[in-house]
Amino acid sequence: MPEATGGTSSSERVADILLLFSDGPRTIGVTRAARELGLSKAVVHRILQSLTGRGLVAYDAASREYGLGPAAASLGSRALRDSDLRAVALPHLVDLRDRLHETATVSAKVPGGRLFLDQVVGAHEITMSVEVGRRLPLHAGAVGKCILAFSTPDEIDLALSRDLRAVTQATVVDPDRLRAELARIRADGHAASVGEREAGAASVAAPVLGRADVAVGAVSVCGPRFRLTDERIAAVVPDVVAAATLVTDALAGRATPGGPRRPAGPDSATGRSPLDRDGQSLTF
Repeated sequence: MPEATGGTSSSERVADILLLFSDGPRTIGVTRAARELGLSKAVVHRILQSLTGRGLVAYDAASREYGLGPAAASLGSRALRDSDLRAVALPHLVDLRDRLHETATVSAKVPGGRLFLDQVVGAHEITMSVEVGRRLPLHAGAVGKCILAFSTPDEIDLALSRDLRAVTQATVVDPDRLRAELARIRADGHAASVGEREAGAASVAAPVLGRADVAVGAVSVCGPRFRLTDERIAAVVPDVVAAATLVTDALAGRATPGGPRRPAGPDSATGRSPLDRDGQSLTF
């Protein structure tokens, strides 16, 4: 396929336009899409018209904007259903939810971020639910930072070189501080966050590892902060780490006898919360 100006092929431009919907607004106009991608409005309009004809995007005449169409939804649903990570993780999510009574999730690393593959919603009347299939940044929240901490050095450098936007007032956007947090997460083997992606929420995550111990995703438990206190977070860490380890082993074809393992949490020797360092509670 012929290359466009700057070395971007037509297929890459189509992909870039579709990816605007994965972590951006639900609908977008031609002008904004052209501005964000650095393309002419004529090129963007032509691609969107082609995608509309194939059902991958849909045009709303009232707003004069485009959103994902039924064909895109069908492809996304099929991808989620066919995911090995989702299928392998699901029974362990059920076990986590039944054991901890909070929402358990599994996420996959994707280019430029991560997305929730599945969830098992918590048993409490007041609980959390995530948006399965939505792409989210890696720098905000326990899940994203856990995946990023166990990524390659080049992937970390690339992620921290991007425009790091605050999702909430608690989101860390300073690259140096993030790099230090990632090093600590890698040493601990898990991540915890409070209010970084959703105000009033807290989560604990552990990585699902692939080749060379590079993260392919993460298992997490999330809930409202009034239940997931520092003490409760410290208590659930071993279960989350054990579940992620079981998923890692299953993906690699390594059977783990005896059911879920319960390794001691990295901070069990001190008895302190994983959110606490030098007596100071860290708010993520």
